[in-house]
Amino acid sequence: MTIYDIAKLAGVSIATVSRVVNGSPKVSEKTKETVRRVMAETNYTPNAFARGLGLGTMQTVGIVCPDVADPYMAKAVSYLEKNLQGYGYDCILYCSGYDDADREQAVSLLLKKQLDALLLVGSIFSDEQSAVLTQLREAAARIPIFLINGVLSGDNVYCVLGDDYQAVYDVTEELVLAGKRRILFLTNSSSYSAGRKQQGYEAALAAHQLDVDARLILHCENSIPATRDLLLRQRGLTFDSVIATEDGMAVGALKYAAVCGLRVPDELSVVGYNNSELSICCEPELTSVDNRGELLCRTTIDSLMALLDGQTIPKQQVIKCHLIKRASTDF
Repeated sequence: MTIYDIAKLAGVSIATVSRVVNGSPKVSEKTKETVRRVMAETNYTPNAFARGLGLGTMQTVGIVCPDVADPYMAKAVSYLEKNLQGYGYDCILYCSGYDDADREQAVSLLLKKQLDALLLVGSIFSDEQSAVLTQLREAAARIPIFLINGVLSGDNVYCVLGDDYQAVYDVTEELVLAGKRRILFLTNSSSYSAGRKQQGYEAALAAHQLDVDARLILHCENSIPATRDLLLRQRGLTFDSVIATEDGMAVGALKYAAVCGLRVPDELSVVGYNNSELSICCEPELTSVDNRGELLCRTTIDSLMALLDGQTIPKQQVIKCHLIKRASTDF
């Protein structure tokens, strides 16, 4: 049963059915009763198209993320969808991959849909050298663009992000104050977020008159065995603590410690990022930075709805991260 069938049975136009669905005052009570009776008799459930005909909106938001298989992004998409549903909105999801051309194609395909807004998940979209930016800024002339956990400039473009710089600065400082001097920094990305984390790490070392040793900054796949094996290959490199930009790499560092017979946290302290389920599935349990993804997503959707309602919202909102201390550190 479609909106066309309801309109035919009720003897009205499809636009009238949509107005009834949306509670428009422009429809007489008699017509409303007729349409509602037909919908009840046929067990009709209005979809986004039916709603959109009467409102000049499809009440649909596009979401683009690089890879929904990534645990952080999967959770973000789940939080966004849940909050959108709370406002009566639907969403269309595209996974763009990480290549510039693939991201451009994904955004292009999504923008062909009738959308009320576009949400971009991940700081990979902060790359000012990306060809997709021109496309996004042109789209922002029609609909608002929101970037989650990254920064992107432009009119009608809004950003909600965690304070990754301060979070890593603080945890680096805590390790230094606990007597650590050889702090290894593990990263798996060159994204805006990863860059801010590394800047926080380097700034904290400098604030305590410690040199930044380039050998202690390692790039690694976000994989437990890959991280373990990478660290085992670092012959002659000494370190007394690890900060990883993802929990998977931090768990890999714990596996490395187990192979080498290092006591955690006495001989090696380890800190992860994202406070994922991995942080409590290992032994010892992992200290990790909670970047508060649920709050980021809720703030994004609340801000979007306020904007669509005609309210003024900040161009950029920064959410403070929380450090969750567990047994892999002793500070």
